[in-house]
Amino acid sequence: QINFVACQLFALLAAFWFRIYLSPSHASSAVRHAFATLFGIYFAVFCFGWYSIHLFVLVMMNYGIMNMASIPNIHRYSFVVAMGYLTLCHISRIYIFHYGILTTDFSGPLMIITQKITTLACQLHDGIGRQAEELTAEQNRLAVKSRPSLLEYLSYLLNFMSIIAGPCSNYKDYIAFIEGRHVHMKLLEVNWKQKGYDRLPDPSPTGAVMYKLCITLVSLILFLTLTKNFPMAYIIDNEFLDKTPFLSRLGYLYVVTQAAKPKYYFAWTLADAVNNAAGYGFSGVDERGTFRWDLLSNLNIWNIETATSFKMYIENWNIQTAAWLKRVCYDRAPWYPTALTFILSALWHGIYPGYYFTFLTGILITLAARAIRNNCRHYFLSSVPLKIAYDVVTWAVTQLAVCYTVAPFVMLAVEPTIKFYKSVYFHMHVLSILVLLLLPIRPQTHSVRRAQNQAMLNSVKSK
Repeated sequence: QINFVACQLFALLAAFWFRIYLSPSHASSAVRHAFATLFGIYFAVFCFGWYSIHLFVLVMMNYGIMNMASIPNIHRYSFVVAMGYLTLCHISRIYIFHYGILTTDFSGPLMIITQKITTLACQLHDGIGRQAEELTAEQNRLAVKSRPSLLEYLSYLLNFMSIIAGPCSNYKDYIAFIEGRHVHMKLLEVNWKQKGYDRLPDPSPTGAVMYKLCITLVSLILFLTLTKNFPMAYIIDNEFLDKTPFLSRLGYLYVVTQAAKPKYYFAWTLADAVNNAAGYGFSGVDERGTFRWDLLSNLNIWNIETATSFKMYIENWNIQTAAWLKRVCYDRAPWYPTALTFILSALWHGIYPGYYFTFLTGILITLAARAIRNNCRHYFLSSVPLKIAYDVVTWAVTQLAVCYTVAPFVMLAVEPTIKFYKSVYFHMHVLSILVLLLLPIRPQTHSVRRAQNQAMLNSVKSK
């Protein structure tokens, strides 16, 4: 963990240097690719020692697949090899080398590289192996039209900004950043003459980086003060269960779940700041004219803490992983996309049973929450007081549902998970099943959703 923090702080300094002294106006794309790759390899070796060889093995294996596999199958082969290798590493580090629970090890970077490999393979398949009319608007925008060179490939997968803690980004966005087109492309989406500018502005990421570093510092303080004082294991302590009423146990569950969040806020926000410091992550201008640097942000803390639906919570937590799951699984699954996406997420995270309890429970609660929203929400939109009451109730239920769902993710093993669910009478499972049995379900089939996406693309083309 100390190596992890040290590497990220060094990466932050390297990012500032990279943006100032190796900017596109001072260095060629090849030089920027080379330095980003060499720094990334150095940080990986420094942080993980010889275990970092797993990263390089997976990268080179999939480079061979990318160049030798047929385009119609490139995404399938890359997915099977990357996920297979990741799973074998998850198994070996836990059951063979007996690593401690939730240690910071090479599996984290391997998970990010797996995301990038499969993302690139799918986008390459879209760009070369499919017709434009077969793609959704987003797939068409992100499609890669030619195989990358070795240097571009290594830079995308191993660059120092994201090798330690991510996040995963799209290949075309990364190449645009290296070539100096990243910010310019976003600025061209705005009519600056109408705003009184005679030339394009030059957005600086310094303010965004400083803001995110402040969040990182606060998260670190909260982690050091709260997380160890409110352990998740206490919710299954026999004395606690015997003496604490049901509602009080739910309240404490919310507290310990909140206490577990700061370490994720710390790691993801610091990773975002590193990318921004290098000049990567500009996402455009908002309606107030403010420059936004959240293209690679992995979380929206305000939306997480105020979420009034399970869907809203998931969409704002680990955002880039959710985007990856959508692009490689949900949008491509021929059937049951929600279930398959949750199962892939569990497999990607590892092989601890707690992960599978969490994501299988997540499937059930997601479907139940969707049914309630579709059948009930419109009754509460007729007046402001009703809407406020609805938001308050759904906020409380959403927060408790998330706590109930993620508790096994933290506890990991089967025995404490079953003990926890028994202590709260499996109430969310029971309520979700009752909702699905009693409320009419009006699902949008995957084929209908694809047809709507295609109709939207055709409409855009005709205009």
